[in-house]
Amino acid sequence: MRHNKAINHLGRKSGHRKAMLANMASSLILHKRIETTVEKAKALKDYVEPLITKSKEDTTHSRRIVFSYLKQKEAVSELFRVVAPKIADRPGGYTRILKTGFRVGDAADMAIMELVDFSDAAVAPAKAEAPKKSTRRSGGAKKAAEPKAEGEAAPAAKKAPAKKTAAKKDTAKVSTKAAAPAKKVAAPRKTGGK
Repeated sequence: MRHNKAINHLGRKSGHRKAMLANMASSLILHKRIETTVEKAKALKDYVEPLITKSKEDTTHSRRIVFSYLKQKEAVSELFRVVAPKIADRPGGYTRILKTGFRVGDAADMAIMELVDFSDAAVAPAKAEAPKKSTRRSGGAKKAAEPKAEGEAAPAAKKAPAKKTAAKKDTAKVSTKAAAPAKKVAAPRKTGGK
Protein backbone atom coordinates (compact mmCIF):
# COMPACT_ATOMS: atom_id res chain seq x y z
CA MET A 1 0.00 0.00 0.00
CA ARG A 2 1.10 3.56 -0.55
CA HIS A 3 -0.78 5.42 2.15
CA ASN A 4 0.74 8.81 3.10
CA LYS A 5 3.59 8.44 0.63
CA ALA A 6 3.54 12.04 -0.58
CA ILE A 7 7.09 12.33 -1.98
CA ASN A 8 9.77 10.00 -3.26
CA HIS A 9 12.45 9.90 -0.58
CA LEU A 10 15.02 8.68 -3.16
CA GLY A 11 16.59 6.35 -0.59
CA ARG A 12 18.11 9.23 1.38
CA LYS A 13 17.59 11.05 4.64
CA SER A 14 16.04 14.49 4.42
CA GLY A 15 19.28 16.46 4.76
CA HIS A 16 21.03 14.47 2.05
CA ARG A 17 17.97 14.69 -0.21
CA LYS A 18 17.66 18.48 0.17
CA ALA A 19 21.36 19.00 -0.52
CA MET A 20 21.22 16.77 -3.61
CA LEU A 21 18.16 18.54 -5.01
CA ALA A 22 19.74 21.95 -4.34
CA ASN A 23 22.89 20.92 -6.23
CA MET A 24 20.92 19.43 -9.11
CA ALA A 25 18.71 22.54 -9.36
CA SER A 26 21.78 24.79 -9.44
CA SER A 27 23.36 22.64 -12.15
CA LEU A 28 20.15 22.73 -14.17
CA ILE A 29 19.96 26.53 -13.94
CA LEU A 30 23.64 27.05 -14.77
CA HIS A 31 23.96 24.48 -17.57
CA LYS A 32 20.32 24.48 -18.79
CA ARG A 33 20.43 20.67 -19.16
CA ILE A 34 21.49 17.76 -16.95
CA GLU A 35 21.45 13.99 -17.20
CA THR A 36 20.07 12.02 -14.26
CA THR A 37 17.70 9.18 -13.41
CA VAL A 38 14.00 9.53 -14.17
CA GLU A 39 13.02 9.42 -10.47
CA LYS A 40 15.48 12.16 -9.51
CA ALA A 41 14.32 14.25 -12.49
CA LYS A 42 10.69 14.00 -11.34
CA ALA A 43 11.66 15.00 -7.81
CA LEU A 44 13.77 17.87 -9.17
CA LYS A 45 10.86 19.11 -11.27
CA ASP A 46 8.73 19.56 -8.13
CA TYR A 47 11.69 21.30 -6.44
CA VAL A 48 12.83 23.73 -9.14
CA GLU A 49 9.63 24.87 -10.87
CA PRO A 50 8.31 26.91 -7.88
CA LEU A 51 11.75 28.58 -7.69
CA ILE A 52 11.55 29.55 -11.37
CA THR A 53 8.07 30.95 -10.80
CA LYS A 54 9.41 32.93 -7.83
CA SER A 55 12.16 34.39 -10.05
CA LYS A 56 9.61 36.19 -12.25
CA GLU A 57 9.32 38.82 -9.52
CA ASP A 58 12.79 40.30 -9.07
CA THR A 59 12.73 41.56 -5.50
CA THR A 60 15.18 41.21 -2.64
CA HIS A 61 12.70 39.04 -0.77
CA SER A 62 12.24 36.58 -3.66
CA ARG A 63 16.00 36.44 -4.22
CA ARG A 64 16.55 35.55 -0.57
CA ILE A 65 13.90 32.85 -0.65
CA VAL A 66 15.41 31.30 -3.79
CA PHE A 67 18.91 31.52 -2.28
CA SER A 68 17.70 29.62 0.80
CA TYR A 69 16.83 26.73 -1.53
CA LEU A 70 19.70 26.86 -4.03
CA LYS A 71 22.57 27.96 -1.72
CA GLN A 72 24.70 29.21 -4.66
CA LYS A 73 25.07 32.88 -5.58
CA GLU A 74 25.96 32.11 -9.20
CA ALA A 75 22.83 30.01 -9.71
CA VAL A 76 20.58 32.66 -8.15
CA SER A 77 22.03 35.46 -10.28
CA GLU A 78 21.77 33.28 -13.43
CA LEU A 79 18.15 32.46 -12.60
CA PHE A 80 17.11 36.09 -12.10
CA ARG A 81 19.22 37.65 -14.89
CA VAL A 82 19.07 35.08 -17.71
CA VAL A 83 16.32 32.54 -17.10
CA ALA A 84 13.54 34.76 -15.66
CA PRO A 85 13.31 37.22 -18.60
CA LYS A 86 13.09 34.35 -21.06
CA ILE A 87 10.28 32.52 -19.22
CA ALA A 88 8.34 35.66 -18.25
CA ASP A 89 5.37 34.87 -20.53
CA ARG A 90 5.21 31.14 -19.79
CA PRO A 91 2.52 30.21 -17.23
CA GLY A 92 4.31 27.08 -16.01
CA GLY A 93 5.96 23.91 -17.29
CA TYR A 94 9.47 25.31 -17.40
CA THR A 95 11.27 21.95 -17.57
CA ARG A 96 11.18 18.93 -19.84
CA ILE A 97 12.18 15.32 -19.07
CA LEU A 98 13.40 13.24 -22.01
CA LYS A 99 13.98 9.54 -21.33
CA THR A 100 17.24 8.24 -22.79
CA GLY A 101 17.25 4.54 -21.94
CA PHE A 102 18.98 2.49 -19.30
CA ARG A 103 22.33 3.04 -17.61
CA VAL A 104 24.93 0.37 -18.34
CA GLY A 105 26.12 -0.26 -14.78
CA ASP A 106 22.86 -0.82 -12.92
CA ALA A 107 20.15 -0.55 -15.60
CA ALA A 108 18.69 2.58 -14.00
CA ASP A 109 16.16 4.42 -16.17
CA MET A 110 18.02 7.56 -17.33
CA ALA A 111 16.70 10.89 -18.57
CA ILE A 112 17.82 14.31 -19.71
CA MET A 113 16.18 17.21 -17.90
CA GLU A 114 16.31 20.60 -19.56
CA LEU A 115 14.79 24.04 -19.40
CA VAL A 116 12.20 24.29 -22.16
CA ASP A 117 13.04 27.78 -23.39
CA PHE A 118 16.77 27.01 -23.65
CA SER A 119 16.55 23.87 -25.77
CA ASP A 120 16.43 25.64 -29.15
CA ALA A 121 19.57 23.89 -30.37
CA ALA A 122 18.22 20.44 -29.45
CA VAL A 123 14.73 20.98 -30.89
CA ALA A 124 15.65 22.88 -34.07
CA PRO A 125 16.90 20.78 -36.97
CA ALA A 126 20.62 20.91 -37.52
CA LYS A 127 21.70 23.35 -40.21
CA ALA A 128 22.86 21.60 -43.34
CA GLU A 129 26.37 22.69 -44.09
CA ALA A 130 27.15 23.71 -47.66
CA PRO A 131 29.12 21.00 -49.42
CA LYS A 132 32.77 21.83 -49.71
CA LYS A 133 34.06 22.44 -53.19
CA SER A 134 36.45 19.75 -54.25
CA THR A 135 39.49 21.01 -56.05
CA ARG A 136 41.96 19.13 -58.13
CA ARG A 137 45.38 19.16 -56.60
CA SER A 138 48.00 19.44 -59.24
CA GLY A 139 51.22 21.31 -59.63
CA GLY A 140 49.96 23.13 -62.71
CA ALA A 141 47.49 25.26 -60.79
CA LYS A 142 50.14 26.49 -58.37
CA LYS A 143 52.59 27.32 -61.12
CA ALA A 144 50.00 29.36 -62.97
CA ALA A 145 49.02 31.20 -59.78
CA GLU A 146 52.58 32.24 -58.89
CA PRO A 147 53.65 35.50 -60.56
CA LYS A 148 57.04 35.37 -62.25
CA ALA A 149 59.39 38.25 -62.70
CA GLU A 150 60.50 39.10 -66.22
CA GLY A 151 63.43 37.08 -67.49
CA GLU A 152 63.41 34.81 -64.44
CA ALA A 153 63.75 31.13 -65.22
CA ALA A 154 62.12 28.36 -63.22
CA PRO A 155 64.47 27.16 -60.46
CA ALA A 156 66.11 23.78 -60.91
CA ALA A 157 65.09 22.68 -57.42
CA LYS A 158 61.50 22.16 -58.54
CA LYS A 159 62.53 19.71 -61.22
CA ALA A 160 64.77 17.70 -58.89
CA PRO A 161 62.05 16.10 -56.69
CA ALA A 162 60.51 14.35 -59.69
CA LYS A 163 63.88 12.73 -60.47
CA LYS A 164 64.40 11.78 -56.82
CA THR A 165 61.08 9.97 -56.61
CA ALA A 166 61.89 8.02 -59.75
CA ALA A 167 65.28 7.15 -58.25
CA LYS A 168 63.63 6.06 -55.00
CA LYS A 169 61.29 3.72 -56.88
CA ASP A 170 64.22 2.10 -58.65
CA THR A 171 66.15 1.60 -55.39
CA ALA A 172 63.05 0.24 -53.70
CA LYS A 173 62.74 -2.45 -56.39
CA VAL A 174 66.39 -3.34 -56.08
CA SER A 175 66.31 -3.48 -52.28
CA THR A 176 63.27 -5.80 -52.21
CA LYS A 177 64.94 -8.17 -54.64
CA ALA A 178 68.13 -8.18 -52.63
CA ALA A 179 66.32 -8.71 -49.33
CA ALA A 180 64.28 -11.68 -50.56
CA PRO A 181 67.05 -14.37 -50.40
CA ALA A 182 68.03 -13.50 -46.80
CA LYS A 183 66.48 -15.77 -44.14
CA LYS A 184 64.85 -14.49 -41.00
CA VAL A 185 66.38 -15.44 -37.69
CA ALA A 186 63.89 -16.04 -34.89
CA ALA A 187 64.40 -14.04 -31.70
CA PRO A 188 65.25 -16.17 -28.64
CA ARG A 189 62.34 -16.93 -26.34
CA LYS A 190 62.17 -15.41 -22.91
CA THR A 191 61.86 -17.92 -20.16
CA GLY A 192 61.18 -17.48 -16.50
CA GLY A 193 58.48 -16.13 -14.24
CA LYS A 194 56.07 -13.33 -14.74
